[in-house]
Amino acid sequence: MDEIFGEQGLSEAVDLMVRLVEAAGAVIIFTGAMIAFVRFVVVGLRDRRTESFVPVRLGLGRFLALGLEFQLASDILRTAIAPTLREIAELAAVAAIRTALNFFLGREIKEERAELARRSGDTDDAGTAGPLR
Repeated sequence: MDEIFGEQGLSEAVDLMVRLVEAAGAVIIFTGAMIAFVRFVVVGLRDRRTESFVPVRLGLGRFLALGLEFQLASDILRTAIAPTLREIAELAAVAAIRTALNFFLGREIKEERAELARRSGDTDDAGTAGPLR
């Protein structure tokens, strides 16, 4: 019983959890990239306007943001058991970088959504698109 709840057993359990969460993040990012690639090819064959690719980028951005959150969670788990000062510093650096990436990615997604909403609302009575600003 002591082996299961001892420091060694706990360390092994956390290591397994870290690997699972890292794998989940990688699968999320890979899945998003594959979906985005397929959508890119379909949209590229159907419609070659630049604006048509914005929803593809938004979808990929959502997958990337979620995958980065999982990667950050695995980094936090990694330092859960008796972290050294070096590990805490590394976690802080990685967390800052991933948080900044997520922040800017989220901001770009928000701006692109607003642009799409503005464009879809920018139609005349005949239903045709008006001029882009």
